[in-house]
Amino acid sequence: MTSRLALALITVTALSACGANSSFRLYPLSGPIAEQNPSTAIPISITEDSETSGQIWFKLPKPNKTKCSGTWSSVQPRVKTHERGLSLKLKDLGGSYKNSTEDVGGVNTGEVYAVCKDGTRLQGTFIMGSGTQSGTGTVTDTRGNSYKLLF
Repeated sequence: MTSRLALALITVTALSACGANSSFRLYPLSGPIAEQNPSTAIPISITEDSETSGQIWFKLPKPNKTKCSGTWSSVQPRVKTHERGLSLKLKDLGGSYKNSTEDVGGVNTGEVYAVCKDGTRLQGTFIMGSGTQSGTGTVTDTRGNSYKLLF
């Protein structure tokens, strides 16, 4: 019974983690998809290859229900510091040198690009706060649709 309970807890945790990815959505603003059904929300599944990039998958709505996949990437600004100086310590006699890199807080920009099985291409930009997993942006496709990206 204990192993079943542990397996159930692991399954619920895994599904909850997957559910967090479904909060990425495209909302049609204009074009054929918005004209057909303006309340359509297109869920996007994502993976993180690193802290600043990953893969996306989604399906465009009717009439063709085309599967799409692509990449997202964000720019996380960093500051590099170089220090040089003269040292009179016996251990570092002659000089010292130090490098450091730090993340900069604020708003980070990013891009998203996807290609669908029917040849439709989607491209957009977004912004997100440093240290957050939420953001907003705009996306357009080669079929004349424009979308609001929210996550």
